Amino acid sequence: MFSRPKFGWIASHPGKTAILVCLNTVLFLVFSATEISAQKRFSRTFPAGQNIRLQLINRSGTVTVEGWDRQEVSVTASLEAPTAVITPQTIDGTILINLVRDNQGREVGNVNFNIRVPVTSSVDIETLIGNLTVSNVRGGLVRAHISSEGDIELTNIAAFQVTAQNGIGDIFFDGEMLSGGNYRFASLRGNINLRIPFTSSFKLVATAPSTRNISLGSFSNGGMNYLGDGRRVVGKFGDGNSTLSVTNQRGSISFIRR
Repeated sequence: MFSRPKFGWIASHPGKTAILVCLNTVLFLVFSATEISAQKRFSRTFPAGQNIRLQLINRSGTVTVEGWDRQEVSVTASLEAPTAVITPQTIDGTILINLVRDNQGREVGNVNFNIRVPVTSSVDIETLIGNLTVSNVRGGLVRAHISSEGDIELTNIAAFQVTAQNGIGDIFFDGEMLSGGNYRFASLRGNINLRIPFTSSFKLVATAPSTRNISLGSFSNGGMNYLGDGRRVVGKFGDGNSTLSVTNQRGSISFIRR
């Protein structure tokens, strides 16, 4: 009958032990090389003026956009297998990257973007699944849209039009509300937290139909009216010279003084 070798067998056969160790090392290196080869990188730099617009339509993966002082747009991405095709276009002052169009009918892995843009850029980001982060942007537009699941984080933003919308996930906005600006935040399920200066001025419609969880914090005043047994808040803060709409179907809405 077959029996397992004893530890003494290994000790008495050092040559065979060395072969086993080498074999394990080779297998480890092979699998590591396969994993590394599954990750590919994309890198492009585009010259840009003050009012450049970046439009990115991703399918899945994280997207991070950060404003900087250079007059150029830097796009880097890590692509997981099966690797997607990325074909950027520059059209009338807009840098367009559309992975949905470029990979129609193909199965592709996550594409994780890290992008830097001039601080005065407009940024329009859309994806199906994945977290979106935009920071240090002071252009005309910031739009972040997640069709399914993922968190949205917008920090140090000063744009005239800001839209953040997702299905499942949190939304965090930390920025200024400019006179004449339009700001819209919407989620099906998650927490919406808005951190804005106390000097902000806006007309507000905030709706949380399922939870009735709307916290105005320091922005609560006599001009704010709770309607529908707390499901909606309508009112004005300051002079009301910007428009703010916040809707969270199954989550909370909170205002934080910046």
